Amino acid sequence: MTELNLNTTGSDPEVILSRAHQVILPGSNGHKHPPITRPTGALRIGVDLGTAYTVLVVLDEDGIPITGEYRFTQFVRDGLVVDYIRGIDILREMKENLEARLGLKLNHAASGYPPGVPSAEVQASANLVEAAGMNCQTMIPEPLAANKVLSIHDGIIVDVGGGTTGIAIVKNGEVVYTADEATGGTHFSLVIAGAEDISFEKAEELKINPLEQPRLYPIVRPVMEKIGTIIAKHQRGNTVESIVLVGGTALFPGIDTVIQEVTGLPTRVSGHPLFVTPVGIAMQDHSDLIESQDLRSFYG
Repeated sequence: MTELNLNTTGSDPEVILSRAHQVILPGSNGHKHPPITRPTGALRIGVDLGTAYTVLVVLDEDGIPITGEYRFTQFVRDGLVVDYIRGIDILREMKENLEARLGLKLNHAASGYPPGVPSAEVQASANLVEAAGMNCQTMIPEPLAANKVLSIHDGIIVDVGGGTTGIAIVKNGEVVYTADEATGGTHFSLVIAGAEDISFEKAEELKINPLEQPRLYPIVRPVMEKIGTIIAKHQRGNTVESIVLVGGTALFPGIDTVIQEVTGLPTRVSGHPLFVTPVGIAMQDHSDLIESQDLRSFYG
């Protein structure tokens, strides 16, 4: 596996993320989304194996999202694959859905991992992607992937996922520090389940319901404060301008305000935060691009 550090498109992050929001669709009980115009150039493909969501996204050679699918899945815990066979089955089905839409095969992809995950577990994630039928030669830490999209010059990128909070400190456009700790959206669900005396699955449903979120805010605020404390701990000794939140858990209203209160740093949620890291991962997939360059060189 290699970790590439090639340039991305330079396009406006909000434009890219708005496009991602339009074309990355939820997987749904066998329902097939309509086909799209078959792309003619190289493809860049990314797989984000999250604790809560698995996202498969396809970009064109310029890094613009073409199509994708996301599903609520729980075969990964804090960057560790805990149900390998189920993960392969789900990812293979998502891949086949996108192949049907595109009218072509997806045979390669990049993927990501939380900082600090043991190398054996990083390899296990790559193996899962390959077992689903996609050659996986590139693995990238998730906060670094996020900055491939956001292009932050100075600040902290915080990827608040289902199981962990990943942190990347960026100075002069370069990531100088990464960390990851086990607090995220799953912990929101656990405290909701305990407070409401309901199942974890029911708590997950309530957590993402906009009508329930104002009522649940006081229950989950302590978890938000803990995330802020984690960020502050890792920020010590680094002077930065602001914090940008990505990841599905960043969609819970009020999390930016709480983290700003705890850290004292201006904090905002990126546009369409669920798709920032998956798109950034896909931007690092250069298999088709390298093959196209090799062919052009061969034929002169």
